[in-house]
Amino acid sequence: MRRGLAALVVCWGLATAAQAECRADTVELRGDWGKARFSVELADDPQEHAQGLMHRSALPMGAGMYFIYESPRRASFWMRNTLIPLDMIFIDPQGVVQHVHHNAVPLDETPIPGGDGILTVLEINGGLAARLGIGAGSEVRHPAHAAHDAVWPC
Repeated sequence: MRRGLAALVVCWGLATAAQAECRADTVELRGDWGKARFSVELADDPQEHAQGLMHRSALPMGAGMYFIYESPRRASFWMRNTLIPLDMIFIDPQGVVQHVHHNAVPLDETPIPGGDGILTVLEINGGLAARLGIGAGSEVRHPAHAAHDAVWPC
């Protein structure tokens, strides 16, 4: 499994290096652990924020949902009607990961705080952030951060 995951990260890294511009449907991450790239669905309005990944029985590897807010805020999530474990990656306006909540429990309604000053949140399959090494301080590249002096600009 680790060999397959390592190959997946290498492929993402190669694809990232070849990609010259940011795309709304792609989130890239980097850190001392390497690089990763996710194809994402956008949740950028209140209705999509409320729906999230509810009622889904699976999420493809290398996929996720990217929640984008109009301005930085205190972010908190829960797993109501969410059937799969998720990692939640909370990101500030400059594109720096501030907090990762690992393996959120399906159907749990306990609030999951992400902190203050959060502009975006990336949800991916539970356990994947730890396997890849994504943590606080990792950097994100996405057009949502372009107007906020991004640390990894488009």
